Amino acid sequence: MQQLYNDYSGFIKNKFGCRVQKISVNTGLTCPNRDGSKGTGGCIYCNNESFNPAYALGSKTITQQLDEGINYFSKKYPSQKYIAYFQSFSNTYESADSIKKRIEEALSFRNIVGISIATRPDCINDEILEMLASFSKKYFFVIEYGIESSINRTLEQINRCHSWEDSVNAIRKTSYYGIYSCAHLIIGLPGEAEEDYISHAKEISKLPVNFIKLHQLQILKGTKAEEMYISKPELFLIPSLEEYTDIICEFISNLSPDIIIERFTGESPPEMVVAPKWNRIKNFEVTEIIRKKLKERGIYQGKSYNIK
Repeated sequence: MQQLYNDYSGFIKNKFGCRVQKISVNTGLTCPNRDGSKGTGGCIYCNNESFNPAYALGSKTITQQLDEGINYFSKKYPSQKYIAYFQSFSNTYESADSIKKRIEEALSFRNIVGISIATRPDCINDEILEMLASFSKKYFFVIEYGIESSINRTLEQINRCHSWEDSVNAIRKTSYYGIYSCAHLIIGLPGEAEEDYISHAKEISKLPVNFIKLHQLQILKGTKAEEMYISKPELFLIPSLEEYTDIICEFISNLSPDIIIERFTGESPPEMVVAPKWNRIKNFEVTEIIRKKLKERGIYQGKSYNIK
């Protein structure tokens, strides 16, 4: 039977032989489109409070955050292992020595088997990659890049302050150093339509990306996106749940079968979400809808993928 898609949970289970949980870590850093070095205000959709768990506060040490996070998750799964996920903002936006110290602190904690470090493609260089490569030889290590779109006009509109070419270069360099990479992509950004999403799949498939995370655009309270949505709603083609899952099926069909899909949606506290309103549906429920549609339509990852 044809595999529907290259699933992250299956990859992790095969690699570690057990359940592995990501533990979010907040390093208290910032981003170059926030601190004025490239821009101010951050991405139009960004509100870190929407995904930071209560224990992940930049005022706490990495050890404190991991201790609280593991104590929380171990109640349900006592024997599982953990990946320290440096999640908030741009976690390579400091010196290589400082990054190294943070990683060493995380890896010294109990039951940590790997590191995922989220950053921007313009916040990486050879010195940092060489240092990170030394860890990737001994531990499971992933650099998660906020790509968001393969279209430069979109990246400019959402105030990313980096280009698609920056993303291409960062992913290729990361592969050169033998480090896993993960691309984050948002479906529903202003000015984009279904043909753009399929183009994203094709462009990302040309790169040596190992993992991908897909997120629906969530317009959150207190963000620039909310202001834009209220004043110019025509800028946004917000898909319904039915439309979104249709888009994802086509995306999967056009995505290289070698890329491992980690997630299809993001989930924020309902009280913070202005749009889309999907009746508080959970990520796993969206995944089941997608799986059902793939089966019914005879779609699988890479079905429409053209290596050229």
